Amino acid sequence: MSFSEPAGTAARSPSAARLTVEPISAAEHLAFVRAQRSVSFLQTPAWGHVKTEWRAESLGWRSGGRLVGAGLVLHRRVPRLERFTLAYLPEGPVIDWTGEIGAWLDPLAARLKAQGAFAIRLGPPVRTHTWSAAQVKEGIADPGVRRLTDLPGGAADPVGVRVTGALRDAGWLPQSPRDGFGVGHPQFTYEIPLAGRTEDDLIKGMNQLWRRNIRKAAREGVEVTVGEDLKAFHDLYVHTAERDHFTPRPLHYFETMREALCAEDPGRITLYLARHRGDLVAATILVRVGGHAWYCYGASSTEKREVRGSNACQWAMVRDSLAAGCDVYDLRGITPTLDADDPHVGLIQFKAGTGGRAVRGVGEWDLPLRPLVYRAFDHYMRRREHRRGGGR
Repeated sequence: MSFSEPAGTAARSPSAARLTVEPISAAEHLAFVRAQRSVSFLQTPAWGHVKTEWRAESLGWRSGGRLVGAGLVLHRRVPRLERFTLAYLPEGPVIDWTGEIGAWLDPLAARLKAQGAFAIRLGPPVRTHTWSAAQVKEGIADPGVRRLTDLPGGAADPVGVRVTGALRDAGWLPQSPRDGFGVGHPQFTYEIPLAGRTEDDLIKGMNQLWRRNIRKAAREGVEVTVGEDLKAFHDLYVHTAERDHFTPRPLHYFETMREALCAEDPGRITLYLARHRGDLVAATILVRVGGHAWYCYGASSTEKREVRGSNACQWAMVRDSLAAGCDVYDLRGITPTLDADDPHVGLIQFKAGTGGRAVRGVGEWDLPLRPLVYRAFDHYMRRREHRRGGGR
C-alpha cells in the first residue's frame, strides 16, 4: 500500500527512489538523535532496553548514503500468531513529516513485511491542533462544550492535517480511542512552552491556585531534591496506585529504565523527591531529550497533602527544564473531555492551571501488512479489552 501525494504538494523530503531503509547501529542511531532538537525518549535506542518484552532494532533511512531518518522499532509476537510480529514505532519514526510521506513509509512497510511483520503501528510526532489554557477554561465553564474538539478557534497545524489525510488515504487505520487513552500512547497531551520565557513569565502564566500552592509549599518548608532513592519513590508510587485505583509498575521496571537511559546520557532521567520535615510527600520522574522535557511519573502521600509537595516537585522540574535550555515541558496525557460532570475533567483542569496549551496529535495508526492475520490480532485485542472491562 503506497501513498500518492496530492498534486502540487511540496516535496521537501528526498524522492522515493533515493530513500532506502536498513538496520543501523545503536551508536549511529544515538548520534542521529543527538543531532535533532526534539526526539521522543520512546524513539531513543535506550528505550529498546527498557521494553524487555519486545525485540528492539534501530532502522535508518538513507539518501545517497547519508542518514536522514531513524526509528526504534519494537517487535512483539502475539498469542496464536507466533510466526508473525507486530512492529511498533512509539511516537516515531524521526523523519521529515513535512515532506512526501510515502517516500518514507513505503520502504519501511516493505522491509518490515519481509521480516515477518503482520502490521505496523506508529505514532507520528506531529500535532494537528492546539488550545490555550484560557480556551480550555472557557470550554469547561460552557455547558454547550463537551470536548476539546468542540472548542472554536483551536489552532490547526497544516502539517498534521495533511499527515492525517495521507495516512488514511494510504490504508492506515487510526487507533486513538475517543476518550484519549487506550492501548498505546495518548493522542491528547498538555505542554508548557519554555523557549524565550523566564521563571517570572512562567509563574505569571499559571492560575491563582497554582501560584498559591507553590508559595504555600515554600512557606511550609517543603524541600525538593534530586535523588537516587528509587525504592522510596516506588513505595510512595504504590501507595498512590492503591489510593487512585491504578495498577503500578514494579520497582525493577524503574530500575531498568534509569539504568538504560542513564547509560545513554547521564542527564536523561532525573528523580525528584519532595520532603516535609523528613517525610516524603511527593516524588516525580523527569526525562529529557534535547530541547524536550517530560513529566513521566508522579507519586504523592495522602497525609500532608496540604503542604503541596506535588506542586513543589512540578515547579522544580519546570525550572530545571528552563535552566537546561528546553523548548517545552511536557505534562503528557490528558483526555479531551471538557464536561464538568466527567470525572476525567479534573486532569485537564489541573494541567491547564500551569498555563500552557492542550495539544492534539496525529495519534497512533496501524497498517495491516497481512490482513487476515491482522483481523485475528484485532479480534484478540478486542476480546482482551472486553475481559478487562475496556480501556485502562
